Amino acid sequence: MRETKAVRPGEEIDTERLGPFMTSKMSPTGGEIIVEQFPAGSSNLTYLVRFGDAEYVLRRPPYGNTVKSAHDMRREFDVLSKLSVVYSPAPKPRLFCDDHTIIGSEFYLMERRKGVILRGRAPEELEKSPSSQRKLCESFVKNLAVLHSLDIRKAGLATLGKPENYCRRQVEGWSKRYFAAKTGDGRDLEKVIAWLNENIPGESGASIVHNDYKFDNVMLDPGDLTRITAVLDWEMVTVGDPLMDLGTTLGYWMSEDAGEELLSMPFNPRVLMENISRAELVEMYENSLGRAVRDMLFYYVFGTFKIAVIAQQIYARYVNGFTMDARFATFDKFVAALGRIASGAVQRQSI
Repeated sequence: MRETKAVRPGEEIDTERLGPFMTSKMSPTGGEIIVEQFPAGSSNLTYLVRFGDAEYVLRRPPYGNTVKSAHDMRREFDVLSKLSVVYSPAPKPRLFCDDHTIIGSEFYLMERRKGVILRGRAPEELEKSPSSQRKLCESFVKNLAVLHSLDIRKAGLATLGKPENYCRRQVEGWSKRYFAAKTGDGRDLEKVIAWLNENIPGESGASIVHNDYKFDNVMLDPGDLTRITAVLDWEMVTVGDPLMDLGTTLGYWMSEDAGEELLSMPFNPRVLMENISRAELVEMYENSLGRAVRDMLFYYVFGTFKIAVIAQQIYARYVNGFTMDARFATFDKFVAALGRIASGAVQRQSI
């Protein structure tokens, strides 16, 4: 399956302006400029730019963006410039542009990494090998633990976020985002919001937080599907409580009681979610760190809630006509299902 497709209508890039800009800034080898789109993302728009013999990935904010802090290209570029030096899975950025006359928004270009991204279905070799499934999940979780173990001061990223009262600010901030994007009944999620506000733990530490760590943001070595070669989509990266990051990962990790539709979502390979539980992922994380973690119910419920809010924001963009991407037309059902899952976890008192 091809990674890229023709650019969706309404999301085109003006190559007549982009080409001369790249020539003036990057001195590429010349030739025709060709732009295709990576179609799987649902937030920032991502394109493949071929210019002569070179290939780059271009990132720009989505159309209809109303939350600038969530789509700050300058910030993402600056973070990757520092992070890619100390964390090899982070792609190296190449060029930032804040001149909106080039493509209609700010954007940046970064190196293209090549590898395998698992979305929903896994290759047969992985489907039939429980040992490879476990080894891949261990690599996936260990890679997150490595990110959380980086020295943020040596990386020059200590000022990226404010770790004090991080959990409380996240609950309050995402609650406000939900109500700002609300389009229908959200009783389950609103019960979850109340529970989260009543159960905020103290911070477990301060680390770099990816904030959207799941398999379709991870690239694997084609020759060894248990080895991670890149981590993508750094738009929400910050410094904060690392267990909030793990909670988001767990929120994407569906179990059989979630239902057929959610198990078939492309965030993680279904075969992994069917055979490895959230509790096992937590155990792998603890083994990677060499210590136990606490309050995972809160972090899991928050992660599920946050994913629901992200989906609600995307659905609101669709309802308000800011995107014509048909994938988003039924995101309200996704939001409702996540609300039921988060509420159910609270009732069970278990992840």
